[in-house]
Amino acid sequence: MSSRLHDLAVEHLGTRIVSGELAPGTVLRTDALEDDLRVSRSVVREAVRVAQSLGLVETVKRVGIRVLPMRSWNLFDPSVIRWRLESAQKGAQLRSLTELRTAIEPVAAELAARFAPPALASELMGIAASMRTAGRAGDADAFLELDVDFHRLVLRASGNEMFAALGDAVGEVLRGRTSSGLMPTHPNEDAMQWHVDVADAILAGRPEAARESMLRVLGRTADDVARTWQDLPRAEAATG
Repeated sequence: MSSRLHDLAVEHLGTRIVSGELAPGTVLRTDALEDDLRVSRSVVREAVRVAQSLGLVETVKRVGIRVLPMRSWNLFDPSVIRWRLESAQKGAQLRSLTELRTAIEPVAAELAARFAPPALASELMGIAASMRTAGRAGDADAFLELDVDFHRLVLRASGNEMFAALGDAVGEVLRGRTSSGLMPTHPNEDAMQWHVDVADAILAGRPEAARESMLRVLGRTADDVARTWQDLPRAEAATG
């Protein structure tokens, strides 16, 4: 039960900050959070500790718990990404992550074609084939999890540990895209073929083909979700 209360407290605090309900500079008191959440002081303290680790708040002696601006947040943390996707920031978050993926994943696919061991490349091909089967069957849940696995594995297959560390972030944006109704029940046939093409190029050791096929995948992704960020200001303009 205490673990459940802790998770709920973290979710409550995190969503309120990320959504903007608690604006930067807002000062919170531990006793007020206890009353608000109806939990013990120890649960509040642990939730605040987690929020601090995410850069959402800081504890100021003799002042209280101060909410920090977005520039202080750990923007790559999966929880922060999920909270942004569930808030009015969804469009901006999708744009930022789509641009990040477009910059990173084609390079990761190219590196995977150069360095991935055959067993891993074969596994990737199996996932791509299963994605097509699930997509054609309209099994959205299975397709989503396979899609997450596919992109995680490409990042890992690159042999670049920093690319691989982005796997959780990519997983969150793929799940968020689906939960937001931005994925059709039956995925586009071309997009599914491009996933197969990525895997085939990696398995065959063709770096340029792997990069180009992944660019096609992400280009389709951008086309599907671009409406969510149309006319939104970019971060620099929004934050000054």
